[in-house]
Amino acid sequence: MPKLEKLLFTSSKRVPSRNTFRKLITFKTGRSYKKYLRKLRIKGLKPYKRMPALRTIGCHFDKRRPWRPIARHPEVKRIESDVRIRVHLFRKHKVSARSKKVHAMSACPPELTWNICRVKAHEAWPRVTGGKIKVAIIDTGIAAHPNLRIAGGVNTIRGGSYADDNGHGTHVAGITAAQGLDGIKGIAPDVELYAIKALDSRGGGYVSSIISGVDWCIRNKMDVINMSFGLVGTSVSRALRDVITKAYNKGIVIVASAGNSGTEDNGMIDAPASFPEVMAIAATDLSDKITGFSSRGSGIDLAAPGEQIKSTWLNGGYMSLSGTSMSSPHAAGGVALLLSKQSGLSPTQVTEQLKSWAHPLPSESENKQGAGLLQLDRI
Repeated sequence: MPKLEKLLFTSSKRVPSRNTFRKLITFKTGRSYKKYLRKLRIKGLKPYKRMPALRTIGCHFDKRRPWRPIARHPEVKRIESDVRIRVHLFRKHKVSARSKKVHAMSACPPELTWNICRVKAHEAWPRVTGGKIKVAIIDTGIAAHPNLRIAGGVNTIRGGSYADDNGHGTHVAGITAAQGLDGIKGIAPDVELYAIKALDSRGGGYVSSIISGVDWCIRNKMDVINMSFGLVGTSVSRALRDVITKAYNKGIVIVASAGNSGTEDNGMIDAPASFPEVMAIAATDLSDKITGFSSRGSGIDLAAPGEQIKSTWLNGGYMSLSGTSMSSPHAAGGVALLLSKQSGLSPTQVTEQLKSWAHPLPSESENKQGAGLLQLDRI
């Protein structure tokens, strides 16, 4: 078998072009990772992504060169495509006629938004508000906003600022942690909020940036991770599954949106929500029905409001948006409330507890709603 460095040198390119694709190479040992990173550097080849804790590098490979011999090398654990990621924002959504009238499931104080009341977060606040729980929002970043307290963060795309240049991440963050200004309060307003900018100004990106983000969360001892996005199409990523499993085994509760494909994907929800280590969240509308856009399929754990959710936005403003992107941070906030009250619960215990409190929605099947609508009043 040819030497690995020769295979890497002939396949890798210094800069991306239409003749290259992005590949993630995971080595079996840290020693191999360091050795080949050094050899590439000597040749002037700089990987676009380096993840030492995961022994993984990202390289631009020439499409015209064979790369499979690299995958068969005894020092290489795996090579996979650096697949695309997209946020779960439902851009074309219009409020249906059935949803224009808010269902009166419980009385809602006028100073609160409908979605907060629907999951009964305000009934838990006299006892717990999420203090000392670290919640990471892996998204497009979080913008400075008077209604948000950001404890820190990281940009895993190319370093630099974690500030949001899209709006999606800021909106998601507000659903979990807005402070209560202007009538907008998050599920768990006293959490320590962290911004992991892994998606770009268009709300898209690569799984390598997500993997780096989860790795950062592990190293910085986050308690909860929210992921309001999914892999594009039928893409899979074993590297993402590996790092999520690692985070799960470290006790981090991971929450993700189920997807916005409605009935189109033949009973499949998006990854990473489809991973068994992840709490998958579907979307409900203002009349407590599963929205038409919410993905269906086995693996959904809970449902939460995802239609016309008003939350924080760029330039200190607010915006109403729809999508399972909006549902997931309700559950992430609920996890934070529960952990703040009962520290030491495992991710499985957290999921099972929240599912046991859920309100089953009449006429909705389990593959649409999981255990039912998130309810936080018993925390």
